[in-house]
Amino acid sequence: MANAAFTLPRLDTQALPGPQSIHRWELTNGTTLLARENFISPSVVISGFLPIGSLLDQEHRAGCAHLTALGLTRGTAQRSSQEIFESIESIGARLSFSAGVHSTSFFGKGLVDDLDLLLELLTEVLSSANFPKVEIERLKVQQLTALAIRAQDTSAQAQLAFDELVYRDHPYRIPSDGYLETVQVLTPADIRRFHRKHYRPQGMVLSIVGGVGADKALMAVERTLGAWQVAGNRKPAELPPLTPLKKEQRRSVRLEGKQQSDLVVGTAGPSRYDPDYLAAALGNHVLGRFGMMGRIGESVRESAGLAYYAYSAVSGGPGPGPWQVIAGINPANEGRALELIRHEIKRFVTKRVTSEELVESQANLIGRLPLQLESNEGVAGALTHTERYNLGLDYYQRYPVLVAAVTREQILQTAQRFIDPERLAIAVAGPDGK
Repeated sequence: MANAAFTLPRLDTQALPGPQSIHRWELTNGTTLLARENFISPSVVISGFLPIGSLLDQEHRAGCAHLTALGLTRGTAQRSSQEIFESIESIGARLSFSAGVHSTSFFGKGLVDDLDLLLELLTEVLSSANFPKVEIERLKVQQLTALAIRAQDTSAQAQLAFDELVYRDHPYRIPSDGYLETVQVLTPADIRRFHRKHYRPQGMVLSIVGGVGADKALMAVERTLGAWQVAGNRKPAELPPLTPLKKEQRRSVRLEGKQQSDLVVGTAGPSRYDPDYLAAALGNHVLGRFGMMGRIGESVRESAGLAYYAYSAVSGGPGPGPWQVIAGINPANEGRALELIRHEIKRFVTKRVTSEELVESQANLIGRLPLQLESNEGVAGALTHTERYNLGLDYYQRYPVLVAAVTREQILQTAQRFIDPERLAIAVAGPDGK
C-alpha cells in the first residue's frame, strides 16, 4: 500500500462537503433537511426522496407506486395540470418525480429567488395531488406503450429474466414500473388510494444546495413542507431475506426479428449498508468498469471481438442489488461470450487483483470525486445519499482514505463471499431459432 498511497491523487478534503459546510435539521413532522451554501451560483437545487416505493405495491397491481409518482404533477386540489406546468415553466424551473423499489425521488431546480415557489409546488403536489381521471388514463396509455416497447427490447428482457432467476421469491423480481397486465387494471381510484394511504412527510429527506443561506432555506422549508402534517406513522415496507441460488440457473427469452442478443450473468451482491460494499465497488471496477470496461471488456470485446459492449455492475441499494456482467453480442457468439465471461468471473474469485489494477481503480475513484461534486446537482445528490445510508456528514472527506485503505485481500474475500461461479444466474434474450 505504500506504492498505492504515493500514486493516489491528493485532494483538498476540506473543500469537499463536510460537517463544516453541511447544515442538517430534523423537522417536527419527520422530515430531514440538509443544506449547503454555494453563493457563487445564482441557482438552487432541491433533491430528495420519500420512503415510498414499489415494495408497497400489491403484486397484482405492480406499477401503482410508479404511476402515482408520475401523476403527482397532473393536478391538485388547488391547481390543474396546466396551471402547475405553467407555474414551473414561467420561471424556467424544473420539478420531476420518479419511483423505484424503495423510494419516490424528486428533483427541482430554479433560480434562488424562486425557491419559495418551488417548495410551495413540491408541498402542494406531494400533499394534495388529486389524480384527475383523464390525466391518469393518459399516463396509463403512455406507460402501457413503454411496457410494450420493453417487451421487445432484448436488454430489458434479459434483465427481467435475470431478476426472476436471482430474486425468484423476493420482491426484487418485480419491476417497479409493473407489467402490461398489472398496469392495465390500475384505476385513478387505485392511485388515489395508494397516495392517501402512503404519502406522508415522515422519513422524507430533502437536500437544498445553491446560492441561498442555510437559515433562509430552513425557514422556507418550515413554511412549506414543514407544515405538511399527516396523522399516524407508517413503518417502511420490510425487505424479506433473500435465499441464495443453490445451483446455476438459466433462462432464454427469444424475440422475433432481433439482430442482437443481450446476456446478463451474475448473482445478488451486497447492499449499500454492507461493510464490504466499497471493496465490492473497487473490485467491480477492475472486473468490468475501468478503462475499456475492465477485464470483461478487454477479454470479451477488445481481444475476442465478440461483443458490441461488455461490462460489469454492482448495484448496492437498501437491499442486495445485483452483481452482474452485461454484454450485447452477435447471436452467433452467445456460447463463446459466455465462456469468456465465466473464465473472467472464476479468475476474479480465485486470484487477487494485481497491485496495478487496484491502484489504478483507487486513483480513478478518488480523482473523479471532485468532478462529481462540482455542481449543485452533484452535491445535492451526494447529501441525500449520505443521509439515506447513514454514512455521516464527513463521508466525502473520509472517502479518499476509505478507498485507499481497501486491499487486494479484501476484494478477493468480498468477491468470494458474494460470487460462486457454480451458482450463477444466466439470462439471455435474442432472436428466435437459437
